[in-house]
Amino acid sequence: MAGMTARAKVDPSPGTSSARQGVFRPWRRPAARAILGGSDDDPRGGAQVDFEASPKATEYHGRLQDFMSSHVFPAEAAYQRHREVHWQDNTLPPIVEELKAEAHARGLWNLFLPDVAGLSNVEYAPLAELTGWSMHLAPEAINCAAPDTGNMEVLQLFGSAEQQLRWLTPLLDGEIRSGFAMTEPDVASSDATNIATSIVQDGDDYVINGRKWWTSGAADPRCAVLVVMGKTDPTAPTYRQQSMVLVPMDTAGVELVRTLPVFGYWPQHGHCEITFTDVRVPVGNLIANEGDGFLIAQARLGPGRIHHCMRALGAGERALRLMCERASSRVAFGQPLAAQGVVQQQIAESRMELDQARLMVLKTAWLIDRHGAKGARSEIAAIKVLAPRAALNVIDRAIQVYGGAGVSADTPLAEMWANVRTLRIADGPDEVHVRSVARQELAKLLPTA
Repeated sequence: MAGMTARAKVDPSPGTSSARQGVFRPWRRPAARAILGGSDDDPRGGAQVDFEASPKATEYHGRLQDFMSSHVFPAEAAYQRHREVHWQDNTLPPIVEELKAEAHARGLWNLFLPDVAGLSNVEYAPLAELTGWSMHLAPEAINCAAPDTGNMEVLQLFGSAEQQLRWLTPLLDGEIRSGFAMTEPDVASSDATNIATSIVQDGDDYVINGRKWWTSGAADPRCAVLVVMGKTDPTAPTYRQQSMVLVPMDTAGVELVRTLPVFGYWPQHGHCEITFTDVRVPVGNLIANEGDGFLIAQARLGPGRIHHCMRALGAGERALRLMCERASSRVAFGQPLAAQGVVQQQIAESRMELDQARLMVLKTAWLIDRHGAKGARSEIAAIKVLAPRAALNVIDRAIQVYGGAGVSADTPLAEMWANVRTLRIADGPDEVHVRSVARQELAKLLPTA
């Protein structure tokens, strides 16, 4: 049935092997230090990149790994059973709240926020990768799930005291969820300047009219507020036309038209089409100032891309483990698949691609920590392409090794493929990111490129 979540179970014992489960293994930290290359006119060139984990980060990593093995993986079966019955009604499997309570008690909560956990982007990245092994459960269990993470960062950086009290506090406590409404069905939203939703001031209110879709999280009964991007001044300079405003879900004129399946799957939190018809919110719901929409979006899309990319690589690691277990246990033509040269090549290519992508993401995290998202623009664009591409390649190879089982719901692979494939659009299409990298590279020689 469409909408089923993965049925494969993961043995919580790191040393136990199962051809169907994808046994968890510790993340292998790359070489601690490297020299950052770059052109002669790149001020970052020649800097020493340091991936060495602090004692605090190492301790968090161990605690999260233990939580994944002892609680998250064993909970996947209960999550699956609930979704098999409630596959299209968006109710939350009760096991999620149990996991959240356990994570909170263990101090594994809001780890993505430096002000809370005291971790840099480089230090948080391996934790995000661990959660990618169980993408439906682990991120939310530790209150580090999108789109809430990005929205919390926005409210922390740009929200007023009143906005933080009303919306940020319950989000940090995991009491509510939120949505981010940016993409529109009637325009090419990969070019955000095309966004047509209008936000017009009328006295003490803003009046919002428009149609959005792929608003993630909006179908969840706990979703209390949307961050909506639209135009407040179409006559302003191109990148000063847009603003962001907070819209409570129960505001008159907000209509959830439908939830959208993803390659036939129905995620619990939902991806929604929403119309805004003469929606009125107080002017105090504006985030920062009119015209700051692009500025806020760029701030939101920096560290958040590290999270997405590392979670994708975590999914890739689970797929690789599943591939290796299947190849070791399945016999064809008189010998295990693992003895076949073509399968060995697939395994080797997968290991190399994952490690290469991980190093690029860690480099990007390091640059964000030191130069901000603006100082890592090219690298952020690059990892949006490289990480999902690498993970997707690995998942696809694992599906091939599994054969018919790989495209069924008896393993997590098919749904993992759907989730990761979506990232190549959800984070902006690959073509836009490749264009961005090329432009910034050419600008070193051609300032007008």
